[in-house]
Amino acid sequence: MNITFVSDAIYPYNKGGKEKRLYELSTRLAAMGHDVHIYTMHWWESPEKSRIEHGVHLHAISRFYPMYKGDVRSIKQGVLFGLACFRLFRIKFEILDVDHMPFFPIYSAWLVCLFRGKRFHGTWHEALSRKDWVNYMGAAGNIAALVERISVQLPHAVTAASDHTHRLIKTELKRRRNISVVSSGIDVGLINAVKPARRRIDVLYAGRLVKDKNIDKLVDAIGLAAKTMPSLRCTIVGHGAEKQRIMRQIKKLKLQSHINLVEPLTNASDIYAYMKISRVFCLPSVREGFGIVALESLACNTPVITTSAPANAAKDLINGKNGSVVSLTVESLAQAITRWVSNARPRALAKTVADYGWDSLAEKQLGVYIS
Repeated sequence: MNITFVSDAIYPYNKGGKEKRLYELSTRLAAMGHDVHIYTMHWWESPEKSRIEHGVHLHAISRFYPMYKGDVRSIKQGVLFGLACFRLFRIKFEILDVDHMPFFPIYSAWLVCLFRGKRFHGTWHEALSRKDWVNYMGAAGNIAALVERISVQLPHAVTAASDHTHRLIKTELKRRRNISVVSSGIDVGLINAVKPARRRIDVLYAGRLVKDKNIDKLVDAIGLAAKTMPSLRCTIVGHGAEKQRIMRQIKKLKLQSHINLVEPLTNASDIYAYMKISRVFCLPSVREGFGIVALESLACNTPVITTSAPANAAKDLINGKNGSVVSLTVESLAQAITRWVSNARPRALAKTVADYGWDSLAEKQLGVYIS
């Protein structure tokens, strides 16, 4: 079967949760013998427009455009990539599955499938209320909310990446037909094979350094917790629009001895090694369509602190015994950090996420396509 995906960003060139999910599912579908293609921006340095990586055909349907303008998604990038997706008119496919962000490709793909008489699939990683959009973009968020509400009605079938997103699609976006849930997952075998890193990490964060991740709150919380825990050590792994501001904040608060800010690690196994040595993983995000990094941390037997924000699906993975769900305040984060760093690490957390293997999830996604 020819399975074609459309996503403006791909792993490992951009290391986010949705990119990781697409990579894991697409490579496994290819390993099953399917002809798998991904149409994206031109992320790789070499000039060729098509290449094969891990059995998956990658195609640059447009040149690379920066995904962010400041700390919010670039509308220009979304529009230009969406327009480039009209090139799908001349591409052969059996199954077309389009990533919901940045929405504009949804409209292009819908028209392509409408004229060609093809079924159209869309994957939704998160679903936001109008209030969430306004908080993120200001007044322009009202338009973004309308764009999303219309776009979610266009695919024949929608795959939600979490139960949380499934609920919001039904309640906030008002779509109730042909919605399946295929969650994100973890590479259980790889995680089990990784040994802990040989370094000290009390608190770990790994991911993009963008506004909705609230890394500035984590930095302030480390500063507050360090007043009673002078030897506290935090490692922040990542890059993004907020990086320079975070660096200035660490310097201003004189937290260089407490916080180590490092570039993204090349291999997933390196992140897992960091997770396995950490006392707690802190994810102060207010927007997570699933929260793969939280799941990975639990699989490494490391508890997770995250926020109670309505759009944060990662909180659904935390039950009090494997971490804490707190309000997004410096005081709440600092209190939870102090608790988990001070206490003995809980045991057997990995057993609670053993059912999230990528192999079974790829089979489930294939079932959505052929149903």
